Amino acid sequence: MKITLDGNVCSAESGETILQLARRQGVDIPTLCDGSQEHRHSKSTSCLVCLVKVAGRFVPACATRIEDGMVVESETEEVRQLRKASLELLLSDHLGDCFGPCQLACPAKLDIPRMLRDFQRNDQDAAIRTVMEAIPLPAVLGRVCPKPCEKVCRRGDLDRAVSICDIKRIIGDRHLAAPAAPPLETQPATGKNVVVIGAGPSGLSAAFFLARQGHRVSLYGLKRKPGGRLREMDQTVLPEAVLDAEIRNLLALPIEYYPDERLDWTDPEALPEIRRSFDAVLLCTGPCDAEHLARSGFDMEHGRLRVDTRAFTTSQPGVFATGTIFRARSTMIVRSIADGREAAESVGRFLQSGTSTANEPQTLVRIGKLDKDEVRDFAEANLHTDSNATAEMAEAARCLHCDCRGREKCRLLKHSQSYHADPRTFSEPARRPLIVRRSGRILFEPGKCIKCGLCITAAKEHGEEIGLTFLGRGFDVQIGAPFDEPLEKALAKSAEFAVAACPTAALSME
Repeated sequence: MKITLDGNVCSAESGETILQLARRQGVDIPTLCDGSQEHRHSKSTSCLVCLVKVAGRFVPACATRIEDGMVVESETEEVRQLRKASLELLLSDHLGDCFGPCQLACPAKLDIPRMLRDFQRNDQDAAIRTVMEAIPLPAVLGRVCPKPCEKVCRRGDLDRAVSICDIKRIIGDRHLAAPAAPPLETQPATGKNVVVIGAGPSGLSAAFFLARQGHRVSLYGLKRKPGGRLREMDQTVLPEAVLDAEIRNLLALPIEYYPDERLDWTDPEALPEIRRSFDAVLLCTGPCDAEHLARSGFDMEHGRLRVDTRAFTTSQPGVFATGTIFRARSTMIVRSIADGREAAESVGRFLQSGTSTANEPQTLVRIGKLDKDEVRDFAEANLHTDSNATAEMAEAARCLHCDCRGREKCRLLKHSQSYHADPRTFSEPARRPLIVRRSGRILFEPGKCIKCGLCITAAKEHGEEIGLTFLGRGFDVQIGAPFDEPLEKALAKSAEFAVAACPTAALSME
């Protein structure tokens, strides 16, 4: 049989679906209820994310058999908009947090729940790697951060917030004291050279993340020691020895520091020469004289350097800026460090593609405010006891783990980001009570479930004695084990397969 798929004539096999043919042809049609390509199960056509257009009609690709001469459109704007609508309908009824409130409140977007899990397991190497994916100076920030994450910690509604910053400081201090630090993931050398002008918090952060991208970094500072306004802090709060040690570790990357040197980038004649010498320029100098900036050809706004705050670009091609050069001097240190990281990501995209693009906003689902009973249920579902735990490990164990532990494999999130789906498009129904059930290592959050039945099929395929089934009828239907059997028993052989098949991370494991 021959069909036309997006203008290309393809040979189809007898009994093949449009989705199966598309996968063979390398055409990426999104799907949730049909399973991933690695975990294919029988389809239920419940999600309607795989819609395609055939002869003027929209049909689910997962369940539509191919007919000879069929003409299929899978990538038109009309098709994409319908898929986006399907995703937004699912998101509007998706009761779960993609990220914990603490991580969203952290300007650096540190994965705090994962850091606490690493620390609770006494895995120092994993903990420092988690921290340094977002923060290159954890021992410093653990001492000077104003703790916005702790202000939104849901545990505080039950008793008191988890001591997140203290744990981050301990992780940082242990890293400094370790005889051999775990290697950080660094990309191969790119051959690109970047100059970072300014060695305060944002400059140090940008240099760190640019070096990890594989670029050679020249870091210029006005003083013998880098650190900028960190050097001005009370030493009873931030001892100089701690700051020196963390900066020393940072400069062990492919970063060359040039102290006591001023690159006069505000000179109209000097800037072009600097630009020719480097593949990109990143300004992290702090507040600058507006008159000099304007004379150098930079666009100004309200007396300050005009910067695209999403892409960190200036009006000069290849010249980026971040930190307090355009933000208020009172900016939190953690905000400056976050700016450095985000600017480094933007510079990295420029060096790779030659164009400056903004950081893409992420699709996020949030539960919102929980009542005290829901917080208590969350706490009980995540309760861990270890008689050998230290006081610090016990403190980390108080975390409610509000984040989604299946986030990295959640196909609903992946497709929603690809289609820029907005969870707020459709008005939300009255929120159901949050339910979190734990059974051994299995965590089940019914509010995230789209009733695709893939977990039921996975249990059946692996010969489970009890397995899972649909419970109830109509809008109240749920998935669970019959006769209230525990999930650990119902999925004795197939738990990992059921978790892998789940498209929305309603099922997860530790």
